[in-house]
Amino acid sequence: MTATADPGTTSAVDASTYTVVVQFLAHEARLLDEGREGEWLELLEDDLLYTVPSRQSTEPRSDEVNRAAWRIRDTKAHVRTRIARQNTGRAYSEVPPSRTLRLVGSVEVVPTSETDVVAAHSSLLLYRQRGIDVHFDLIPCRRNDRIRLTAAGPRLLAREVILTETSLKTANLGVFL
Repeated sequence: MTATADPGTTSAVDASTYTVVVQFLAHEARLLDEGREGEWLELLEDDLLYTVPSRQSTEPRSDEVNRAAWRIRDTKAHVRTRIARQNTGRAYSEVPPSRTLRLVGSVEVVPTSETDVVAAHSSLLLYRQRGIDVHFDLIPCRRNDRIRLTAAGPRLLAREVILTETSLKTANLGVFL
């Protein structure tokens, strides 16, 4: 599911809504960087769809994202299972745990046909390093989110992560983008 505005919608949301969404994206990045995945999980809607489609090098570039093949295609239940597994100490892709820093930028927020849902498009640069290894990963991507605005605060309804690279240099995607 892509998080795009409805056709013909080019207007941005009001400044207050934009600020709420940008703060939400910054808050979830901090929670994940600090290893507070359980708190981040609470920011996800129950019907979440979190996808990382496969990317290939094609001409024209508009055909590069293959939304019929995924590196990750998770529901909230899958995300909850991944987090629980990481906390067992036996998720060897995360032993020792990654130290991360997420830089979120180029945020655009546009309305959708649902009055309580906005589409947010952002860039993410994820720095990841593990243990005392001098090696580190830089994982750049674009994110297309659908965010529900609730009385309790914003909740992530859908996230599509478009990786910039077609061949990943990182050993795994054991962290959330």
